[in-house]
Amino acid sequence: MPVNAVIKKDFIKKRDLLFRENSKSIDSLDFSMQYSLLVEDFIRLLTSNRKINFAIASAGSFSRRELAPYSDIDLIFINESLAGNEKEISEILTLLWDNGIEVSQTLRDFGDISKFLKEDLHSFTQFFETRLLWGSEKIYNKWNELLLASLTEDVQRNLIYDFVHDIEARYEKFGSSAKTLEPNIKLSAGGLRDFQVVEWMYILKNKEFLNKQNEKTQSETFVQMLLEKEYASPNECRRLLSGYKLLITVRNLLHLMSNQKNDRLEFAAQQKIAPLFYTKKEAISFFMRDYFIAANTINRFTKSIVKKFLEEITNPLPDSLAIDLDEDFILKGKTISLNSNSNLDLSDILRAFYYRGSYNAQFDEKLRTLIVETVEKEDNFGLSSTSSSVFFREILRLPKNVGQTLSNMNELGVLGAFMPEFKDLIGFLQHGVYHQYTADEHTLMSILNVEKLEKDYSNLGKIFNNLKDKEILYLSLLFHDIAKPINISGHEIIGAEMASSIMYRLGYSEDVIEKVSFLVKNHLYMEQVAFRRNLNDPETLNNFTAKFASVHALDLLYLVTYADLSAVNPAVWTSWKSDLLAELYRKTSSMLIKQMSGEELLISSTYVIPKEISKLSPTISESHVQEHIDSINDISYVHHFTDEEIARHVEEIQKGTIVSTLFKELNDFTNITIITKDFPSLLSKICGVLSINDANIHDAKIFTRKDGIVIDTFNVSDFRTGRKIEPERFIKIEEDLNSVIIGMLQLNQEFSKLKNKWWRIESKFFKRTGKIRIAFENHEKYTIIDVFSPDRLGFLYQVTSKMNELGLSIYFAKIATNGDDIVDSFYVLERSGKKVSVNEHELIKAELTDTITQLL
Repeated sequence: MPVNAVIKKDFIKKRDLLFRENSKSIDSLDFSMQYSLLVEDFIRLLTSNRKINFAIASAGSFSRRELAPYSDIDLIFINESLAGNEKEISEILTLLWDNGIEVSQTLRDFGDISKFLKEDLHSFTQFFETRLLWGSEKIYNKWNELLLASLTEDVQRNLIYDFVHDIEARYEKFGSSAKTLEPNIKLSAGGLRDFQVVEWMYILKNKEFLNKQNEKTQSETFVQMLLEKEYASPNECRRLLSGYKLLITVRNLLHLMSNQKNDRLEFAAQQKIAPLFYTKKEAISFFMRDYFIAANTINRFTKSIVKKFLEEITNPLPDSLAIDLDEDFILKGKTISLNSNSNLDLSDILRAFYYRGSYNAQFDEKLRTLIVETVEKEDNFGLSSTSSSVFFREILRLPKNVGQTLSNMNELGVLGAFMPEFKDLIGFLQHGVYHQYTADEHTLMSILNVEKLEKDYSNLGKIFNNLKDKEILYLSLLFHDIAKPINISGHEIIGAEMASSIMYRLGYSEDVIEKVSFLVKNHLYMEQVAFRRNLNDPETLNNFTAKFASVHALDLLYLVTYADLSAVNPAVWTSWKSDLLAELYRKTSSMLIKQMSGEELLISSTYVIPKEISKLSPTISESHVQEHIDSINDISYVHHFTDEEIARHVEEIQKGTIVSTLFKELNDFTNITIITKDFPSLLSKICGVLSINDANIHDAKIFTRKDGIVIDTFNVSDFRTGRKIEPERFIKIEEDLNSVIIGMLQLNQEFSKLKNKWWRIESKFFKRTGKIRIAFENHEKYTIIDVFSPDRLGFLYQVTSKMNELGLSIYFAKIATNGDDIVDSFYVLERSGKKVSVNEHELIKAELTDTITQLL
């Protein structure tokens, strides 16, 4: 066997053994170092018999000795000049690849230092993270000397600013929260890259490399240097290294479990990794809380050090410009520091945060560290004292920066220490729902988002800016999910009780407690009505309006609803949902102000002039329009469509066409209206056609004339992109609708053809199983059926088909999609036109549950 073949076999054997031994390791920073050293040793072994006049150095995670199993093995070939070395370098690369070491390479010469310094600062910084493996030590040392010599003050300043902009861009793409439920271990806030950016800034600022020639990872070396140079306290260094080790471990496990490079900690991966750390039933919750603590520690430290470096490269303010805030705290520029060496109690800490919010300032490193360590040492300050409660209430009364101040308090552990009930929210997971963040992060983000309305010129912005008691709004948002750790289902009811108890402890009046409790208890109500109910139904409007004693209470709930939904995840707050909430608010507000019923409101806003509508089409008359309006016993029809659309409906009906299909492009959706003669399975067939054309239905409204002609209208989008349906697909949809209605298209056959395609798509878009729930609600005219379930392709077709089999006629449907969960609401009657008997509820529930279970 050739020598190189022996080397390759030996390398692969040792590498695979290392991978197997660490496939379930929960502390694998040592693994990363061992793997890095293994690759280093074999590269030296393969190149040791070559005399070369250039340097071979490791780069990236390889130079840090923190290789993950499927990380890139980066090499940099450093030359005085590339001329004459190309062949030798090519042979070495071939040799490495042939022996199982798949490297990524960069070729550089001394001239590249000045070149990249001028043209590409980001690439330039990569030169500072290398480690000599083989070749000319003289050239390698000369390269490093030239690098350090290039770091003038201007270059240092520009590079640090460049890094700050990179951080901002990365956060914009991968999220600025360290508490994302499915984070990117490397690139999300609080991920590995945050820590590494601090390392790079340190190298640049201090002109000191971290590539010490000892058998330690770069992170361990760096943390030791932070401690020695008093950049951080011993406890901070301990937390930082512990957090970084956890992230490295999770990344290694992700690679080993997926047999490829993978940095996304999705729920499926959490299910596999968590039991390695905890054997408890709630292993995922405990594991992810550990992760969030680690990510928060890294993110918190990163932000602090970045601020420190930015302060050092800008002209510092003289001490003479410092302002004494009180006997304990000083403000210099935008930085608050401690005026003494005394210890802090909870009241002192809250006072410091009050100043931070008031002046939109930050803490210096010493004060920040003291707060973190005081909170950690005390662990729990117990129930709030009167003085600390006063400062907490003052924070909520700040004219600006309330959400940011509370977020900073949470980041440093103060909010949970002050309010033990909030501590249970920290890191609380809501998997299987459509939340993107932990419960504490979602809560604080809702306050941040509602404060942004100050500069919003919409009606919501006007309502927020006209609000005099914003403290009630902030308290309601702070407590709206406070009971989720106790019970997600019904958390709004328990939460209202908890809010009352906490606020009583904080010294609030009965009036304020009552207002906040009302908002917490009803924080889901407005969205449930807007997204699940017919807003042109008088009974719905009457029931909703009856909840409010004043327009002011409605204003507050509208703001709470917006803030809650906007903080779920970026995809949830759509223009469709915004429009529905705005419509419900507008109608309820009018009813409260004018003291009128839902019937009176709808009638007063019904302005249908047949003569004017008939002028919009040359083929219809005034009598045609009047007859059409009179034939629809649903006042919401004229609210749902414009005069132009009504004219078009009359026109199509007069033509006598079997099926008319009309398309209209809205802001976020495509509206499809079908006019045809009704028959029992019509709705399910239309839903089926839309499904096989990859259309996701968001709502459906059915209007039936006395002569049996129906006008069914749907708002749809492409389920893959979430965008409008492309116009070029309209012809196919129209053809399929015609074919299915005249009986020429068999949907079951079409669904069978698409089964394989849908299986691949569903595995990508619909990742979870979950509970199915069927609920009934009484209504004056209809029986309302709410269907809660994980989503699947063809879901609405299957459900409406089953309802048809059960003898139910659907008059209105609303589909709310929350991530891969849906809530479908149907207004139904029996074929006889009567409401569904209560005796039939259990049968309907069982049949629908069985249908959905088979689909899932």
